[in-house]
Amino acid sequence: MTTIEYRTLGRSGLRVSSIGLGCNNFGRTGTVTETQEGTDAVLHEAIDLGVTFLDTADIYGGQPGLSETLMGNALKGKRDKVVLATKFGHRDYAMPIESWGAKGSRQYIRRAVEDSLRRLQTDYIDLYQLHTPDPLTPIEETIDALDELVTAGKILYFGHSNLAGWQIAQADLTATLRGTRHFVSAQNEYSLLARGVEREVLPAVREFGLGFLPYFPLYNGLFTGKFSRDGGPQDSRIMRQRRHLVDNAPWDTIEAFERFCAERGVTMLQATFAWLLAQPNLTSVIAGATRPEQLRQNAEAATAWTPGADDLAAISELFADPQ
Repeated sequence: MTTIEYRTLGRSGLRVSSIGLGCNNFGRTGTVTETQEGTDAVLHEAIDLGVTFLDTADIYGGQPGLSETLMGNALKGKRDKVVLATKFGHRDYAMPIESWGAKGSRQYIRRAVEDSLRRLQTDYIDLYQLHTPDPLTPIEETIDALDELVTAGKILYFGHSNLAGWQIAQADLTATLRGTRHFVSAQNEYSLLARGVEREVLPAVREFGLGFLPYFPLYNGLFTGKFSRDGGPQDSRIMRQRRHLVDNAPWDTIEAFERFCAERGVTMLQATFAWLLAQPNLTSVIAGATRPEQLRQNAEAATAWTPGADDLAAISELFADPQ
């Protein structure tokens, strides 16, 4: 039985599994988890494994809110076994809430949270995250509105996603000056092939005590070991929708990484999880899954190898040219 590690999310009392389940595939057209049955299978497997941290968003699914709806059905009678995280306010996606472009406003947040609570069939959300920065709303209004939701018991903590380093600093200072609760987490893209956050975002995360949650940690599945220069599983998201990721990947570097892993008797998936989980302030690696066996593989990979400092440095050096 795989032993899951649990970590504290930033400067909060929220404990989450070091392996999280990205729920963007629930309700996605063309996937096994498009259906309630498929979603049930993955979520129930997560609970059985001890993968408690579930990360979704109000835009996920074949239509807005579908991922949350399927999750709400699947978690009936099991709500207290998981940590529910969802997001609101992605500026590039239309939602059935009139925002006039201001998706970080008090008005929008209050309506969005009620919709998510209804779809998830719960009285509270553990972690409520601003999906993208809102250039039209002052950050103090967004923080005040989220702070009010904590006071009302509708959310327990709040975080943000896709903020730049300076925006993270601005948000922390704003909360301090206003005497409100602070953001406790940051979610940004981070993987061996997308290391741009190391320049400013991760230093800000460490400075302000946030828990870091990388999305696309396996670079859309490229580091599962199932892909090569010639392609991969035809039913995979990469091959169906993002073939360019395979075609444009730095295969000389990836193949050197495969040799590095083979020399140490570990898989590329195991080494990738180990490198990520060793990064300072990284709390949980959020990886998607459409089948229970994929979730089991991720959970097992996360505890399979404990690399030394030299191993971590060698991996970082292999992928030393961040995007």
